[in-house]
Amino acid sequence: MMSIRRARLGDAVAIAAVHVSTWRSTYAGILPGAYLAGLSVSRQAAYYDAAIRSPAGVFVAVASGTDLPAGAGPRIVGFATAGRARVTELCGRRLAEGEVETLYLLDDFRERGLGRRLLRAAAAHLSETGCRSAFLWVLRDNPSRWFYQHLGGRPVAEAVIQVGGQPVVQMAVVWDPIERLLEASKQAL
Repeated sequence: MMSIRRARLGDAVAIAAVHVSTWRSTYAGILPGAYLAGLSVSRQAAYYDAAIRSPAGVFVAVASGTDLPAGAGPRIVGFATAGRARVTELCGRRLAEGEVETLYLLDDFRERGLGRRLLRAAAAHLSETGCRSAFLWVLRDNPSRWFYQHLGGRPVAEAVIQVGGQPVVQMAVVWDPIERLLEASKQAL
C-alpha cells in the first residue's frame, strides 16, 4: 500500500536518505561524481528537520504491506517540499508565487503515480497558503523534466547554477494559474 502524508519530525533522516539515494542515481553523469559521493545523510537530515519545523509543506510517500519485502515495516520512499517562491522573477520575467522546491522518489517506486500524488499534495499546500501560481526548477539534463511538462508545466526560463564546481543549466517550469497543476495531478489518482 502507498500513502501520502505530511512529514513528521521523526521523518528527517528517512527523507535525507531518499534525497542522497535519488541524487546519486538520477544525477550520475550529470553532476560531478565526487560531489555526489560526498552527499551526507546527516547534513541533509538537519536541513529537512528545519524544513519540517517551518511553515513549508513537506510531504512523504510511504510504502507498506505488499509493496515491501515480507516483515518490513512502513518506509518513506519519496518526498516533496513546497513553500513561498524563493525567487519570483528572473531576468524581468515573472515566475510564480509558490515553489515546489523538491520532489524525489526512490527508483524502485517510480511509475506508480506517487510523483503525481506528491506534486498534488505540494500544489494543494501552496494553494491553501494563498499562492495562485507555482513553479519548480529542474535540471535541463534530468530525464524527469518531461514529467512536469506532461502535467501542464510550461518551461519559461533557464538559469546556470554551480553544483560541485560545475555549471549546470536548470529550467523553471511554471503552472499559472495553480489550478492547472491541481487539475493535471488529479488525473489517474
